[in-house]
Amino acid sequence: MLAADLDSRIASLAAAFQRREPFRHVVIEHFFDTASATQLLADFPAFERGNARNEDGGIGNKSTVEKIRELGPAYAALDDLVQSPAFLQRLSAITGIADLRYDPWYFGGGTHENRNGQDLDPHVDFNRHPVEPWHRRLNLIVYLNPQWEDHWGGLLELHSDPRADDDRITRIAPLFNRGVIFETTEWSWHGFERIAVPAGREDVTRRSIALYFYTTERPAEELAPTHSTIYVERPLPERFRAGMTLSEDDVGELRNLLARRDQHNQRLYRELSELNQRYEQTREALERGLIGRLRYYARRLLARRVR
Repeated sequence: MLAADLDSRIASLAAAFQRREPFRHVVIEHFFDTASATQLLADFPAFERGNARNEDGGIGNKSTVEKIRELGPAYAALDDLVQSPAFLQRLSAITGIADLRYDPWYFGGGTHENRNGQDLDPHVDFNRHPVEPWHRRLNLIVYLNPQWEDHWGGLLELHSDPRADDDRITRIAPLFNRGVIFETTEWSWHGFERIAVPAGREDVTRRSIALYFYTTERPAEELAPTHSTIYVERPLPERFRAGMTLSEDDVGELRNLLARRDQHNQRLYRELSELNQRYEQTREALERGLIGRLRYYARRLLARRVR
């Protein structure tokens, strides 16, 4: 499935990956051979087939299918490819990260389709696999858009630090059969700007295949406590200044920014609630067991000494 000349490009791709602009990544043109890329596009699932639920549970403009093997022979062949030792060794040769592991669950990955109006706030990804004790190390995205113009938005954005005034951004257009590999760390901030296709072209969507890879260990300087995806909301556009008169479009954009912030806050609230519930369940289990009884008698003895 891979382009016939990919192996001959590995040395130059490896050099590009190490440049840290703004963090380690590489753009790979003609990732698949043309026939395979064309078939993957032809078999790309309909938007309605995927999971289009957003973070607050409503239907959004992004649809994902994680179980790609069910999408037909081309996607079954892709699944066979990305778990093969030869493919994982190629990734290691390009990135310098050894012993990479494929994710058979495709958590967060698979096919991604984004409709007009969708964007993605800068974020760093969850850093541990939800099931296995693995560290997330690489994202590989291959785009399947036969036509795309930069002014339509939707360009992948790699940030040095979206919270900083001097944030440096590298933008990559989601062009057909273009692959992007980038490291997954606590500083690999990425997202994409709002899609705004021309009137009458709303049928154009941003399509991609996302593949994530893991290792059982990672360098000490990259370690961090386990966390879910961390977002940074986009700042107000430069045009919002004191004294300006808001148009209907301005009001709509402000409402959208506030709604997105609320969605992120609601997600964090749900995660905190779930963690508190697990803590209470664990505490109750301990209280009912031998350790709980020992703690009970220890508190009684301590209380007597205090009196």
